Amino acid sequence: MKTSQWDIFQNFKTEFKNQCQVWQKYSAELIPLQKRIAFKDTPDYPIETPIVYNTSLEELTKDSQIKLIIIADNPGKSEQLQVNQKYLIGQAGKIAENFFKNNPELKIDFRKNTIILNKTPIHSAKTNHLSKIDSLLKINNSHAKNLILESQLWMAKKTAQLHKDLLSFSEQQNFPQLWLVGYGELKNKGIFVPYKKELFKQYDSQNQLKNNPAWNNVFVYQHFSMNRFSIDLNSYMTKNNLDLTSALKNLGTIHKNEIFF
Repeated sequence: MKTSQWDIFQNFKTEFKNQCQVWQKYSAELIPLQKRIAFKDTPDYPIETPIVYNTSLEELTKDSQIKLIIIADNPGKSEQLQVNQKYLIGQAGKIAENFFKNNPELKIDFRKNTIILNKTPIHSAKTNHLSKIDSLLKINNSHAKNLILESQLWMAKKTAQLHKDLLSFSEQQNFPQLWLVGYGELKNKGIFVPYKKELFKQYDSQNQLKNNPAWNNVFVYQHFSMNRFSIDLNSYMTKNNLDLTSALKNLGTIHKNEIFF
């Protein structure tokens, strides 16, 4: 990273870490609900970090070349363990890592060239548990009743700004891309619709999307979990007889238009 980009990243990282510490005050209210919802369809596991800051951000250095910002959903069972506290390290993360290893022409090391974030740092065993946790927080009139919404808006705003700022100090051939992976909950009445709306707002602040290089480097894909990302991509490549790079750009744009327009 250039010095300017490194400073931008350092500032984001510090803000994010501090904000997660602020939200930790709601842990006592979150943990019982996270356990209660998970109990219905998930084998028992310890909930150790109800709100997860991604410590893998600390492993990036000034020498790291950031080529991608990858936005997954929210921290799962492995990610929230005290010993981990990292995003995309479960099965989905292994699939993502192998995708880039198996496609060296992309010249992306999943662990060294990407900033991995989520739409919210709030843990749940399964993404669809979040809406149930959110409902219970509101029913209980909890102090954390707006936390899931608040955290999404914060992440969308700060992530878009990070992307735009990093890109502004990049040469055109090295513009970092932002990938939204996992879009089921971005549709209709999904739990992440507020994230989607806020993210779009941040890129469309001057109503000039077509001429916005940052927005032109935002793409949407299926999630890595259950290999859905690769299945969708391979199907599209085969059907349209495209190389990997072209397929990624085209498919990511198609899903982006489906979700945002």
